[in-house]
Amino acid sequence: MPDKLKYILLLLICVCTQAAFAQIRRGNQNYPGQQQSDGQTNLRDTSTRGGKILTTDQQLDSLRKKQERKKDSVVFNSNFIRVTSERFLRDSTVLFALDTALYNYENYSPLLQPRSPKISLGNTGLSARSLLFEPSRTIGFETGLHELDPYMLRPENINYYRARVAYTQLYLVGYTGVKEQIFKILHTQNVNPQLNVGFNLNFTGSRGYYAYSNVLAQNVSDVNAAAFVWYESKSKRYNLLSNLIYNNLKAPVTGSILNDSIFVTGSIDKSSEPVRLQSAFENWKGGSFYLKQFYYIGHIDSVSTGKGKASILPTQRVAFTFRYDATKYEFLQNGADQYNVFPDYYYGSNRSRDSLSVTHLQNDFSYSFYLRSKSEKAVKNELKLDVGLTQDIFSYGQFVSDTTLNQYGAKVVLPNRVQKNSFQDLTAKGKLSYKLSDRAFLEANVQQVFQGRDFGDFLYDAKVTLAGNNKAGKIILEGYSQSSSAPLVYTSWISNHFIFHNKFSNQKTNSVSFNYVNAPLKFDFKAEYFLISDYLYFTAQNNGIDAHPAQLNSSINMIKLSVGKSIAWRRWHFDTYLVYQKTDYEKTLRTPQFYNYTSIYYKALLFKVLYSNIGMDVRYNTSYTAPSYAPGLGQFYNGANVSFSSYPVATIFLKATLQRTNLFVMYDYANQGLFSKGYYTVNRYPQQDHMLKIGISWAFYN
Repeated sequence: MPDKLKYILLLLICVCTQAAFAQIRRGNQNYPGQQQSDGQTNLRDTSTRGGKILTTDQQLDSLRKKQERKKDSVVFNSNFIRVTSERFLRDSTVLFALDTALYNYENYSPLLQPRSPKISLGNTGLSARSLLFEPSRTIGFETGLHELDPYMLRPENINYYRARVAYTQLYLVGYTGVKEQIFKILHTQNVNPQLNVGFNLNFTGSRGYYAYSNVLAQNVSDVNAAAFVWYESKSKRYNLLSNLIYNNLKAPVTGSILNDSIFVTGSIDKSSEPVRLQSAFENWKGGSFYLKQFYYIGHIDSVSTGKGKASILPTQRVAFTFRYDATKYEFLQNGADQYNVFPDYYYGSNRSRDSLSVTHLQNDFSYSFYLRSKSEKAVKNELKLDVGLTQDIFSYGQFVSDTTLNQYGAKVVLPNRVQKNSFQDLTAKGKLSYKLSDRAFLEANVQQVFQGRDFGDFLYDAKVTLAGNNKAGKIILEGYSQSSSAPLVYTSWISNHFIFHNKFSNQKTNSVSFNYVNAPLKFDFKAEYFLISDYLYFTAQNNGIDAHPAQLNSSINMIKLSVGKSIAWRRWHFDTYLVYQKTDYEKTLRTPQFYNYTSIYYKALLFKVLYSNIGMDVRYNTSYTAPSYAPGLGQFYNGANVSFSSYPVATIFLKATLQRTNLFVMYDYANQGLFSKGYYTVNRYPQQDHMLKIGISWAFYN
């Protein structure tokens, strides 16, 4: 009898025990929304299992059949979801397995991305710009307002899904003391096998350490919302991508604190430290509608790339993109300028209501033609030609608050339109690429504005990719030449505190680069050289606050070297990224010579259920001449020649995965007080103190 009970008990354990763990993938620079990859194997990575490699459709069909046969036994997980983005649908249909990895999970803020760090006025949601030299590669009209760009949601940021089951993700980050809260919702599902719909909803709220008095004007309050649709016909010849986006960003403008030596003198209560502007803020709000359609003509090739990816390759394609954006940029000031933050005022000494409204309508037509050999393993001897035409129609108007007389002779304060304009640009686009084999690839791109306000703007780009075997890695040689018109804020700007009427030459940038990537060695190296002529920037008189645009008559030389490496020894992992920059105009570009991000962590299985990483991130950059910030203009400018001592900033973290839940607990700036009491990245704007942060995300498949 005891023997029988033993076997019965064993049978019950086998029946009652079940475990379903979503496959975890490491961060991948080719994955939608990801920035980089170290290629390291995750403790829960199941992608190395042997067996026949199925296409995405075959995997989904198999899962569908399994569900239909055993509805009660199917446990939904990330294997039921595939994701892509618009940039992966330009040449073919490429799908990825859902990324649920812990890699870079603690670096949630757009200001603290390891390979693209930002300087800012303090906390998340405030004005920011790149710490490293990262030139823009856009041409045509632009406003020149970019200080809140890291927090904007744009059509190119939207991911699209193919979901066998409804997928929902909830994401929350909070500080102790409720200094900052970020909450995000993502939901997507397939209405039918061809049509997927979904939405994003993001909320960001934060407040600074100084002069906190529960005044709404002193708090960051950001809202991003988007609805998206992806339709692919049964024949896979027709695709439609569409999204509708709304942004409302509000960032306080304090003019910095009065105490410029806060980390030397100290403070009993930082929330009582006065700021120069008590009630002023920026508000960006607007919406956009995006619609892209493309149709494949002729024969369609299909290639399985394995590892959760599949590609559908057309032989001809026609595409049409329609985009409409309407954005309003506002600066609001209430109260007198007691501490001389602004250089002057033209319409009101104690009240500003400056605004710029911009509408942009774009029509883009393109035709693509492909010639390729019939190869099952890889696409070889492929020639591709893209030709296109883009029409951009812009309309803008600028307003100030001014005092005028109404019909009864009384003084009233009303919005006054001080300038408006409407125009269009026509841009010709061309792209020629040739893939000699899966190891040699050549590409050339041409963009030229041939009619309109920005006539003469161009961007020419050429790239050569040479790859060896899996262990040898690949080499990417690239060069580009760019000529771009001066933004609106440089040439024609009218506000309460700043008025500019200038005419500048096009800024011209020429660059060549060498890039070596070796995925098995988890190593990448890039060398870049830039030659910049007629450089545009903002500056001021010595120790002045009269920020104004200027153009450098001399040419600027810049060399930028960057290297990334990941090392794994047993369960210890070491990831590092180093950048060296050298220019002959350090006081003009104002960027550090050396930057390093290093992450050291230990992988462990805690309590037999928590797949965890325990470690420390360290950021460091050498001292540099810090830029200043111009409230009311939204520009970082070359002001006083002030340099701050620079020390490493360390963050201790624990991040873990429990089935469908990822979480992290981190102590940011854990070494505050060891080398210094605080630090600056922008003149007069101290950065955040040490703080405990907690983040968690839940995934639901139902």
